[in-house]
Amino acid sequence: MSRAKAREIVKATLEAERVSDALVSVAFVGTSTMSRLNRDYLSRKGPTDVIAFGLERSNSTPVIGDIYICPAVAERNARPLRIPVKREVARLIVHGTLHVLGFEHPEDETRISSAMWRRQEKILDSID
Repeated sequence: MSRAKAREIVKATLEAERVSDALVSVAFVGTSTMSRLNRDYLSRKGPTDVIAFGLERSNSTPVIGDIYICPAVAERNARPLRIPVKREVARLIVHGTLHVLGFEHPEDETRISSAMWRRQEKILDSID
């Protein structure tokens, strides 16, 4: 995915959430880097698709955060869903941006019926 497209997706997500002051980075990383991030920051083993970090903020400060996406895991996840990898990567950018904004979801199978997931899918559909 191009930098311009990733930027467009972050911007669309921020606009959907009515956030105008933000600095969000998106980094595409390999499985070894993602595994290390997952282990060091979330105490989990192996690579995951997306990890996001947002700084705590008050109402007067901008949103600041970093999103890490592993395209190899995104590709693996897209296959059984029969969707293009680009759509899955776009979903992960929206997902990560929502996490930077402070949204959370359950860690079990109910995550796909959570309010955050529904919001994510609505934003994703508006981008396509």
